[in-house]
Amino acid sequence: MSANPRDAAATPSPRAQLLVDCIKEHGASFFDELIDASGLLRSQLEEALAELVALGLVTSDSFGGLRALLVPSNERRPGFNGRRRRTPAHSIDSAGRWALVRRPAAPERKEDAIEHIARTLLARYGVVFWRLLEREAAWLPPWRELLRSFRRLESRGEIRGGRFVSGFSGEQFALPEAIGMLRATRRHPTADQWVSVSGADPLNLVGILTPGPRLPALASNRLLYRDGIPTAMLIADDIQFLEALDGAKEWTAQKELLRGPVQAPPISPAGHQEVRRRPADKVIG
Repeated sequence: MSANPRDAAATPSPRAQLLVDCIKEHGASFFDELIDASGLLRSQLEEALAELVALGLVTSDSFGGLRALLVPSNERRPGFNGRRRRTPAHSIDSAGRWALVRRPAAPERKEDAIEHIARTLLARYGVVFWRLLEREAAWLPPWRELLRSFRRLESRGEIRGGRFVSGFSGEQFALPEAIGMLRATRRHPTADQWVSVSGADPLNLVGILTPGPRLPALASNRLLYRDGIPTAMLIADDIQFLEALDGAKEWTAQKELLRGPVQAPPISPAGHQEVRRRPADKVIG
């Protein structure tokens, strides 16, 4: 065995590897159990244990095992009459169990965690910029850290960077499929489509991305969009209109608000299909 453990080979010797396999198979074991399981001589087992301890692969229940291994080998050998010449203060037989050292799992890198959050935001909104995150949780990483993750994703060709939503400063990033949906929406004529969302929904962006007062992010509140434009709000059973509507449109808006939110379509090419409304008896708060 090399005097310096760093100079030893990366893999243990055959005898030491045999001992490692025995501990893996039988678990933490006492010295006499290792003798029976490995079939090694006592001196061979002591040398294998010393090698594994030096490599940082094996540990014991107490320091007694290490102290016993530090006793000179000639003092651990039996005499002519079968007895030890000298009884060491720390015997390897009473050192407790020997077990493999468990390496702690490598902690998740901060960059990986932030990239996961960045991907989640892209999947939620399709297009992400700093103003859009004003209503997100307070524990979200700062925009400067998210910005580095977005730039890495853009450099790898996974997302697109550019100016997708006018009227907002700073860098913007988008999923490739979201860009196609934005272009299709711009070319699509108005269809008088009404969509009601909960106040706790991430799409509650009135007063943030669009003009008008903010709607408190409560599940009991409702926000009504008409062709993507905030039209009315339901706050504590009180309906507030954000734009002037005639009598028929107001009645339609009230009906849409009271029927509850709808399920948002996925951000994918298949998301161009018409949004299906939930049944009135399955209102999601």
